[in-house]
Amino acid sequence: MIDLSRYKAKDNKTVREHSDDVIQRAITLHDRGYIKEERIYNMLLKACEYHDYGKINREFQHRIECKTKFDVEHEISHNVLSIYFIDPRIDDYEIIACSVLFHHNYCEELDVMQNQKELINELLYDFSEDIYPIGNRMIKKIEELINEIDKTKYNKNPKLFEIKTKQHNELVKVKGLLHRCDYSASAETDIEYPADYLTDKLDNMMKEWQKEKPEAGWNELQEFCRKHTDDNIIVTAQTGMGKTEAGLWWMGDNKGFFVLPLKTAINAIYDRVKNVIIKNENIDTRLGLLHSDTMSYYSHQDNETNFMDYYTKTKSLAMPLTISTLDQLFDFVFKYRGYEMKLVTLAYSKLVIDEIQMYSADILAYLVYGIRKIIELGGKVAILTATLSPFIKDILKEEAFMEDVCEAGFTNDMKRHNVKVIEDRLDCAMIADIYNKRLEEGKTDKILVVCNTAKKSQEVYRILNEEYGIEDINLLNNKFTKNDRAEKEKQIFEFGKTENTNDAGIWVATSIVEASLDIDFDILFTELSDINGLFQRLGRCNRKGKKSVEEYNCYIFTEIDSKILKREPNGKGFIDEYLYSISKEAILKVDGVLSEEDKMKIIDEHFTTEKVKNSPYYKRYEGSMQLIKSLRVGEDGNPNKLRDIDSEDVIPSPVYDDNREEINAIVNRLHSEDCNKAEKVDLMDRMRGFMVSVPGYEVAKSTTSQVIEVSKYNKVKVMQCAYDSKIGVRESEEGNVIFVS
Repeated sequence: MIDLSRYKAKDNKTVREHSDDVIQRAITLHDRGYIKEERIYNMLLKACEYHDYGKINREFQHRIECKTKFDVEHEISHNVLSIYFIDPRIDDYEIIACSVLFHHNYCEELDVMQNQKELINELLYDFSEDIYPIGNRMIKKIEELINEIDKTKYNKNPKLFEIKTKQHNELVKVKGLLHRCDYSASAETDIEYPADYLTDKLDNMMKEWQKEKPEAGWNELQEFCRKHTDDNIIVTAQTGMGKTEAGLWWMGDNKGFFVLPLKTAINAIYDRVKNVIIKNENIDTRLGLLHSDTMSYYSHQDNETNFMDYYTKTKSLAMPLTISTLDQLFDFVFKYRGYEMKLVTLAYSKLVIDEIQMYSADILAYLVYGIRKIIELGGKVAILTATLSPFIKDILKEEAFMEDVCEAGFTNDMKRHNVKVIEDRLDCAMIADIYNKRLEEGKTDKILVVCNTAKKSQEVYRILNEEYGIEDINLLNNKFTKNDRAEKEKQIFEFGKTENTNDAGIWVATSIVEASLDIDFDILFTELSDINGLFQRLGRCNRKGKKSVEEYNCYIFTEIDSKILKREPNGKGFIDEYLYSISKEAILKVDGVLSEEDKMKIIDEHFTTEKVKNSPYYKRYEGSMQLIKSLRVGEDGNPNKLRDIDSEDVIPSPVYDDNREEINAIVNRLHSEDCNKAEKVDLMDRMRGFMVSVPGYEVAKSTTSQVIEVSKYNKVKVMQCAYDSKIGVRESEEGNVIFVS
């Protein structure tokens, strides 16, 4: 028996101490109920025990002692050497050995085992009595095990396919859990925090509501989710029915993730859970926020939490409840090396997916594939959305949930929208006329205008402001710097409160106001995109249903710029032409009051699988699904496809000119040797406040006045473009950035 306490795993830990730390984290996961299968637990304990045995070789010990770098000529990675200490006669040897072999990903393990046998034997010579030979046949078995099983290979033997698939899934669990335990032990952080507070907090919140309204109680949607907390569910519920609380009740006192498409909506729900439900108690061990700006958001929290520590806990997925974007969680579908850690964490969790109708065809494919893998490994998923097309529901039931799902739909008889459909382009004259007439009548109406593109929103804003002289007008789109957009989001939230009935004005916006934003306007003017997006936009008007619907309050313009229509699966444009055409056909039949039930019927009638299956959207979905299924572990899968990467953050030249002193001071401080990590986060956040995201092709053809070297690996361009705080980066009539000399 090798005495592991004689060998170093790192400067301050022996191999024995580190291995015990890893094992203890496996015990924690088991005790918290996250590992339900004893067979998996036993395999994990063995993998935890053996995973670092390879570190006892003389070259590794010399490197630790002398603090030298890894020498490829004289050393073999410790994860490769470790599997030679595992007795191949033990139960489930292949899964345990494979987990240990691939628990680090910085070398081609199988190639090393086959091509560097002499060096391996030399490094293990001192332990010849404790190691076991591994032949090429076993190497081949391990290689097959790491990838998903190809069903076509086993068409004539479905039973063997089932066995192989089960073995692969068991490997994913053991390997993913080993990753979690090892990384947590190495970082000396808690692997999970208790999920034991949410139901009590929800009950307490209701008791507070009942003090003011004794008749208050959970509605039928929320009660359905409480009743079906052990099931996978697909639920549609109209805006304003409390989907957030319903989703939280479905999660209960379990580890959970709440997934939404937009950072603005995620921030709003995070703040709501933090302030209203949890009451700011022990936030740094209860609630996480996960998107590309998490660190920045945490750094501005008004509490005494160490935001760097809080960020580390959140990124390691240790929180019992995390509000997240899809790209932060579902990138595991691309099977990058080590993907199993994220997948297995989701597989012992409960996921709520909100606003699924907002995802593009390729993102939908990645989501559907990911849900299936999560459910296969034991996770639970709830789809909670305002609208859901029948064809997407069919895809979810057949491909993701495999028909193991409870369905429900909830509407009430509330009538919030009186709709006028106009077969023409968005009419600024009509908007100005209605706004001015109602002002003359003494009505302080809040008007929202939603456009399909930032270019169109700028055009509408300019016409209403300059040609029709409307002064109480604001614009919100993605063409603003972070600072300006944050201020505008704050203003629209305040202006759009239901109880704010004294202010009159117009906000022009894009689809970024569609989902999960609690804003309530009196009148809506909107371009048509597709029916799901349209109904989301309607939800920003008379949101609470407290206003009269005797007159039109929603004006829908059906004609849009043909350049933004996607006619082929891989064509340009972002609105599927076929989905747009059937949306137009459906909405042209509407005139007058449109109930929530009417909306559901329109979607159910026009967006069936039979009608949509030949559309570019559906074909793009099928192509993306085929691609993601075909990927093998470690191939060139691109997780960045889950986010918009065809863009670059730049500083518009007018913004730089107006803030030159502050920007230069930030850069100088970042280059200071005594600038610590927390200060760098704050400084970089201040720097990002001056930036705006611009399409890569626009940056490529622009003139760059200078490049600011923020750090060795981070350079920011100052782009010569037209910009002001009211309209953002200006675009021409063709939709291109307007450059300035």
